[in-house]
Amino acid sequence: EYAPPASAREAGAQLSAVLALLTGVWVALSPWFLTLQNGGTEANTVNLVSGLAVAGVAAFALASPRGFFGLQAGSALLGVWLVIAGPILSQKHSITDSMFWSNSWAGGLLVALAVIGLAAVAMPRLARR
Repeated sequence: EYAPPASAREAGAQLSAVLALLTGVWVALSPWFLTLQNGGTEANTVNLVSGLAVAGVAAFALASPRGFFGLQAGSALLGVWLVIAGPILSQKHSITDSMFWSNSWAGGLLVALAVIGLAAVAMPRLARR
């Protein structure tokens, strides 16, 4: 059971998870709006899988308050992956600038949202100690 947010901090944590979910959907769907790679489909596959993973982690964070810390940490790691995926793929494939920019912004946003979500939930717990 997931109760409605009791405080502004909890609402902030849920909002960060919703925005992470939307960011994951963007990353997954971006191959249909942006050219990510000149020839080949490796970049499209990376974005589809990464975006679905981000959206899944965010959906789990919204569905249950248990494990929120681990899910947000996972979201931050996926954000870091999005930032470094372009340079890694560019070693063997012709990646376009649009993939670098889109994934870098999405990855940075995911890391920021994870930090905000963790701070929103962790502050009341730390204050109680």
